[in-house]
Amino acid sequence: MFKKKKKDSRTAARKLVTKDAPKSIALEQFRMIRENINFLRPDKKLKTLLFTSSSSGEGKSTLAANVAIVFAQAGKRVLLVDADMRKPTTQYTFRTTTSPGLSHLLNRQRGLDEVIKRTQTKGLDLITCGRIPVNPAELLGLKAMDDLLNEMKSRYDIIIIDAPPVLLVADAQILSNKCDGTILIVSSGKTEKNNAKRAKGLLETSKANVLGVILNNYKLEKGHYYYNYNAAKD
Repeated sequence: MFKKKKKDSRTAARKLVTKDAPKSIALEQFRMIRENINFLRPDKKLKTLLFTSSSSGEGKSTLAANVAIVFAQAGKRVLLVDADMRKPTTQYTFRTTTSPGLSHLLNRQRGLDEVIKRTQTKGLDLITCGRIPVNPAELLGLKAMDDLLNEMKSRYDIIIIDAPPVLLVADAQILSNKCDGTILIVSSGKTEKNNAKRAKGLLETSKANVLGVILNNYKLEKGHYYYNYNAAKD
């Protein structure tokens, strides 16, 4: 069921500006993202939010982690789930272990309480990837994933799921159909316009509720980066 994990050199923790830079412009932008999400559907609570991108290297995992932190800072009970079972990163971001994690839950090898990891941010819990499986898409499509999401929703106010890029594998499409909302990350100067459109189209084909787009790595001024939230458009 599992394949041997390749050695990964990404051992340095990623920058969590929402935790480490309390006076930064970026922190204010993440707070704006949080409030925009809160106001998107006032008639319906958005409890499960999927973060994805068109391709790799666009910053979705770091963004998902920072958004999770600002929701926790607002007093919410938040769970961040690393569902990128092909290239997981949260173990580096939060300096923790990979296993046990999501793959163990979906294979019915562990229970939810056994895989939840606490973080230094009050109110924020974490589920890492677990051992990397041979068949991530098949695992994510199981009824076990639906059951798991329901159990998570009974415990937390917000569940943020970090999914693989849309154009590379089917995982994000499978998961987006199970979540209340999906947010697409694009990187300034890197994401090609056609790729962003293709990614949005694939998500909509999967009947995902695409809430909008976050523009990452737009340089506002020297030393600061601007994170901008926009409603998804053609």
